[in-house]
Amino acid sequence: MKLIGFFNRDGGTFRTTDMAAYEKRAEQVFRDAGHDFEAVVVEGRSVVSSMERAARRDDIDGIVAGGGDGTISAAAAIAWKNGVALGVIPAGTMNLFARSLRLPLDIWQTLTVLATGEVDNVDIGSANGRAFVHQFSAGLHARMVRYRNGYTYRSRIGKMSASTRAAFGVIANPPEFDVDFEAGDVRERRHVSAISVSNNPFGANALLYADSLRSGELGFYTAKPLRPLGVARLAIDILRGRVRQNTDVMIMHAPEVHLHFPNLRQLANCVMDGELLPLERDVTLKVHPGELKVMVEQGTAIKVAREGAVDSMAV
Repeated sequence: MKLIGFFNRDGGTFRTTDMAAYEKRAEQVFRDAGHDFEAVVVEGRSVVSSMERAARRDDIDGIVAGGGDGTISAAAAIAWKNGVALGVIPAGTMNLFARSLRLPLDIWQTLTVLATGEVDNVDIGSANGRAFVHQFSAGLHARMVRYRNGYTYRSRIGKMSASTRAAFGVIANPPEFDVDFEAGDVRERRHVSAISVSNNPFGANALLYADSLRSGELGFYTAKPLRPLGVARLAIDILRGRVRQNTDVMIMHAPEVHLHFPNLRQLANCVMDGELLPLERDVTLKVHPGELKVMVEQGTAIKVAREGAVDSMAV
């Protein structure tokens, strides 16, 4: 394939990486595997516009994006819109999409896996037309990100420390709000502390990422109004991978979810793939089955299909 790699020098692991050496290694690995490959190291503020220009070219088969979850989410939206393949280099803090794609989290090892891998089709979500690969959330998560963004940090460890401080702040001051929702055949109004809509249901893991991106469904999660002890209990259950056992959480699966916030505050926020954004009064969330082309390790598609067949028989 003809590919261009965009590496965000300001993203996570790349901040402490010899980017000249990494660029050279990436070009060698992909070219040795038979690809026409060019690597570009760019600043964070320029990475999205650079990827957009490349994806519009008629002679490009795909883009390889390296950076944090924000960079990867933007790259996925661009690849989806332009119908080109996406390769993910997990250089961020959590690397949630890469985990769902079952890619190695070592940025050097991932080069070989992508270069010698295969192209698969996975699901991508959208909220009012804006693409997301991991989740849309409001309430607890949005408040935590807002608190975290108020702290100064310059490294992955610093970001994790800021997130921990923000989490304690949310535990002490959890939000509550009303939401009208429609998911499948269910229509309700609920008073909640949190909403999360994920691109495919979360697996039983502490980081809350999907084990598979091929179900054609959104995961829809709401948490009842919580007091500090309830928020702490929910956090512990998340860390133990036991969200499904938490009695304060409602879980549904649907290909489309409609949300309406009747008492929306002017400065209310949501989070999409880690980015804090203004929350709209009405939000339509959809899953787009198999519409995103991704580069994965050879044999991944067959392995996931077999696991899905086993799970179906177990049910």
